[in-house]
Amino acid sequence: MIKIITGIRRCGKSYLLFEIYKKHLLANGIPADHIIEVDLEDRRNKKLRNPDALLEYVDSRIKDSDRYYILLDEIQLVPEFEDVLNSYLHVENTEVFVTGSNAKFLSKDVITEFRGRGWEIRVHPLSFAEYYAGVGGEKQEALENYYLYGGLPAVSQFVNPEDKQKYLKEVYETVYLKDVLQRNHLKNADGMRELVRILASTMGSSLNELRISNTFKSVSGIEIGTNTISRYLECLQDSFIINEALRYDVKGRQYIGTETKYYFEDLGIRNAVVDFRQIEFNHTMENVIYNELRRLGYSVDIGLVETFGRDEKGKTIRKNLEIDFVVNRHDQRVYIQSAYRMPDEKKLEQELASFRNVSDGFRKILIVGDRYTSHYNEEGIYVMSLLDFLIGGIDDLQ
Repeated sequence: MIKIITGIRRCGKSYLLFEIYKKHLLANGIPADHIIEVDLEDRRNKKLRNPDALLEYVDSRIKDSDRYYILLDEIQLVPEFEDVLNSYLHVENTEVFVTGSNAKFLSKDVITEFRGRGWEIRVHPLSFAEYYAGVGGEKQEALENYYLYGGLPAVSQFVNPEDKQKYLKEVYETVYLKDVLQRNHLKNADGMRELVRILASTMGSSLNELRISNTFKSVSGIEIGTNTISRYLECLQDSFIINEALRYDVKGRQYIGTETKYYFEDLGIRNAVVDFRQIEFNHTMENVIYNELRRLGYSVDIGLVETFGRDEKGKTIRKNLEIDFVVNRHDQRVYIQSAYRMPDEKKLEQELASFRNVSDGFRKILIVGDRYTSHYNEEGIYVMSLLDFLIGGIDDLQ
């Protein structure tokens, strides 16, 4: 299997491969000359971005029939890299590991090129549990810092808030935004910058291309067509900067293609986009939960539940209730509601209403941002604190 390590820039893919995994190999007796490593982002290796030159270089390092480990960083910089990787599918004494920061090279077409021999290892920014293991201290304070500055490994090493903010702003402008524009040959930098700002300002809200286009026109006086916006959104997702959650009709068991929600892969980058203003903790908490569910291997959708009631005049009315997350993994499904504050019984009833209109037997969990004692209520709904979820997950809940 070709092991393909993917994820947003600066999340630790190269460190995982060239530091942690390489040390693991050496510690287990693999000779150093049987580890072939190429950092394709290094200017000194620019000539190896030519696929034939890369093949020739790697082949020249293989001297015997013992196993060799080929470690290639940022493989998407090599044209026709599929052919390069496939060339080693039939070389029995090689193990190939590559990293990449662009989701496009993991499209179904490319995976087909690997003939079922490609295996994705997705790396995310630090989860809160990983972040807290590194910084320690009081958990609630650590969580508030995580809300603001996210989980990029380098950020957790800074002490001063000013240094954290400076790093995040610089890495967004000089790495993420620049990378998206150059890789996709986009000329409208201001349009892309404004789109990311709109997504950051409306994080967790339902959007579609037409609504975004209208926002451009009303806020910035810029006219950008829906096709262009659709392409820009695809570019941002391909670079792992944002992720989408589709709307799913729980009772009708089908996707509703009218609107989508977008969440940021890293909250520090999101907050840098809005200059660390407009920090809405309820939407921030949603984004944290979404990212954690994805990290746990769940696919994540937004649930809609159709209900019927009567208005003041007794007339039947139809109403759609939202379930924040409908998550699936293999044969498992879990319904999850997110509530930053739970001040009274009225708020609790509001959050549980959508659950009560779902008749299947899958687990239902309400995650609360307040300090809360996690427990099952009399309806069999598990109410848990956000910290319990982020530290312990939901896999062990019965």
